[in-house]
Amino acid sequence: MTVAGRHAAPRRRRYRGPAVRLLPLAPATALLLLFLAGPVAYCVAIAFTDTRLTGQASASFVGFANFRHAFGDDGFRNAVVLTLVFTVLSSLVGQNSLGLALAGLMRRASRPVRTLTGAVVIAAWVLPEIVAGFLLYTFFNRRGTLNAVLEWLHLPDQNWLFGLPVLAVSFANVWRGTAFSMLVYSAALAGIPQEIREAAEVDGASGPRRLWHVTLPMIRRSIATNLMLNTLQTLSVFGLIWAMTRGGPGDRSTTLPVFMYDQAFQKSLIGYGTAVALLLLLVGALFSVVYLRLMREEV
Repeated sequence: MTVAGRHAAPRRRRYRGPAVRLLPLAPATALLLLFLAGPVAYCVAIAFTDTRLTGQASASFVGFANFRHAFGDDGFRNAVVLTLVFTVLSSLVGQNSLGLALAGLMRRASRPVRTLTGAVVIAAWVLPEIVAGFLLYTFFNRRGTLNAVLEWLHLPDQNWLFGLPVLAVSFANVWRGTAFSMLVYSAALAGIPQEIREAAEVDGASGPRRLWHVTLPMIRRSIATNLMLNTLQTLSVFGLIWAMTRGGPGDRSTTLPVFMYDQAFQKSLIGYGTAVALLLLLVGALFSVVYLRLMREEV
C-alpha cells in the first residue's frame, strides 16, 4: 500500500466521525422541532392576527394591534399585578422559605418524623393540579374545613374565596409546591461539610448567625436555581386557580394564565389570547435572565 493510501482511510474516518456521533440526536431534534418549535412559531404567527375561535371566515394580519390592545387593557394590567403578587407570595416567599425551613428541621428530626413529614409534603406535590385545587376549594369554602375549625375555636369565620382570593390561591400554591423546594434544599444542606458546621459552633456562632454567614452562602446556587424553577412554574399556574376561583370574584384573582384562557376560549379572541401568552412567556424569560445573571456573578 502506498503512503497516500495509508493516510486516506484515517482522513475518511475523521470526516465521518462527527456525523456518526450526531446521528443519535436526530430523532430528538426532529421531535423538538415538530412538537416545540413548530407550535411556538405557529403561536407567534397567530399573535399578529385577529383570529377568532368562532364566527370568522378568515383571519387577517393586524401587526402589533393585539399587543397595543393588551397594554391599554385594564384587565391585562390587573392580571399582571395579580400575577406578580401571586408569584412573590407563593413562590419567592412561601415555597422558598417554607421549603428551606422544612429541610433544616428534618435534618434534626428523627427518622419516623422525617418519613411522615416527607410523605405528607410530597403527597401534596404529586397530586394533579386540578385535584389539589378542588381540595383547597373545599378547605377555604364558606362552609369548608377552615371555617369549621374557626367555629370550633369560637373565632369569626371568613368568606376566604370572596374576601381574600389572592391569598387563598397563594396559600394553595404554597401547600402544593413546597415539596420541590424542600427536596432541593435537603440535597443542598446534605452537601455542606460537617467540619464547617462544627467549626462555626466552636467559634461560638449562634444558630441565626450560622444560617446567615455559613449555610446560606454555601447553598446560594441551589437557592438561585430553586427560585428560578419555582418562579417559572408559578407563572404558569392555571388549573389550581381555575378550580378554586375561576379568576373571581370579578377579576380579583385573575392572573395572566387565567386572563389568557378567558380571552382565548371564553371570549373566542384567539389572536389576542395568544399575544397575552407571548407576553407571559416574555415575563418568564426576564425572570430567567435575572436569575442566570445572579448565578453567573456568584461563580
